[in-house]
Amino acid sequence: MAYNKIEDFDPDITAQLAVHYKEILRLIGEDNTREGLLKTPDRVARSMQFLTKGYDEDGAEILRKAMFKEEYKQMVVVKDIELYSMCEHHLLPFYGKAHVAYIPNGYITGLSKIARVVETYARRLQVQERLTVQIRDCIQNTLNPLGVAVVIEASHMCMQIRGVQKQHSVTTTSAFTGAFMKESKTRSEFLTLIGAKLQ
Repeated sequence: MAYNKIEDFDPDITAQLAVHYKEILRLIGEDNTREGLLKTPDRVARSMQFLTKGYDEDGAEILRKAMFKEEYKQMVVVKDIELYSMCEHHLLPFYGKAHVAYIPNGYITGLSKIARVVETYARRLQVQERLTVQIRDCIQNTLNPLGVAVVIEASHMCMQIRGVQKQHSVTTTSAFTGAFMKESKTRSEFLTLIGAKLQ
């Protein structure tokens, strides 16, 4: 199910989550009965369901809904795909951009589907390294292209507002298959197109 509106959320799950968030408010020293916090547990419960809606989505199914036979065998690049995810270690957001490329091998997919795949895996509790690989593997296993390349550049709130508190740090991860792994010229072309410096 795609969670986009309040009525999309499972009311039973919302209610169960809200009970726990109400107790969290009490445990951190708040008065969970004061006016400003009365609806907070319910709001946070719905928010968490939206932020983790990727568990109810299937990246491969998204791609298969828009697979087309095509003999094009040059690089297809979708860059600067905004992503927002949740660090599984601290339940704080990390956010940034994904750059994805593939070289078709008989099939292409709708360009928006690439962004949807990024969204599907980002809307789960994640680490950036796993997210990068999941996007790559989904495209490789579904489209069977000649190669896939994924680069993610993200800022992590768990580093910015807690711990070392380094507000301007950016983490870059990459994952490649096929031609992008075997041929340095192909990989360099992709990195040049997205403006990344991984070489």
